[in-house]
Amino acid sequence: MWNGPGRRVYGARKVWTHLNREGGKVARCTVERLMRELGIAGVRAPRKRPRTTAAGADRPGDLLERDFTADAPNRRWVADITYVDTASGWVYAAFVQDLFSRALAGWQVADHLGAGLVLDALEMAIWSRGGIDGGLVHHSDRGVQYTVTRYAGRLDQISAARSVGSKGDSFDNAVESLNSLYKKELIDFRGGWENVMDVTLATMEWVAW
Repeated sequence: MWNGPGRRVYGARKVWTHLNREGGKVARCTVERLMRELGIAGVRAPRKRPRTTAAGADRPGDLLERDFTADAPNRRWVADITYVDTASGWVYAAFVQDLFSRALAGWQVADHLGAGLVLDALEMAIWSRGGIDGGLVHHSDRGVQYTVTRYAGRLDQISAARSVGSKGDSFDNAVESLNSLYKKELIDFRGGWENVMDVTLATMEWVAW
């Protein structure tokens, strides 16, 4: 349920339609206000979780081989996507993490799973590190977002070696722990997300913190 003043209450439309069909002339805003004051909301079926990994045709080898450590900054980056359920639909967050310090080098939030989402996160990572001079291994899952020509071409421009995890493999304690912290400390902790802008601003504050 939306719990702020003046916001829509789930199920209010059905209640309002039923009342008017039965002859009870009442404004929809009145139904929403009364339902909000009484803490009543309609039942929503849980939204099916999105699939963030659709395997691409180009599949580089796994250069990390489950060794998610690094002996210096900008030697090993891991990239991944997670999702957030909002009132406006699914929103996706892409992260690029440096395995040396576990710091977030880049991130981006969008309401789509296109290549632009991960490309923007990559560009932020490159910019935040003042450019990359080579010697970097970029590791991701087998998702098509990371294997499209534009993304691969950008990695080639900075002389980064591409690494992709094997099917069914996990990011061990690297990205998995990052996504878990993101959900625990921000997404699940606050809840009530409205749209992509809401998540973007909160993610920016979380990353800075």
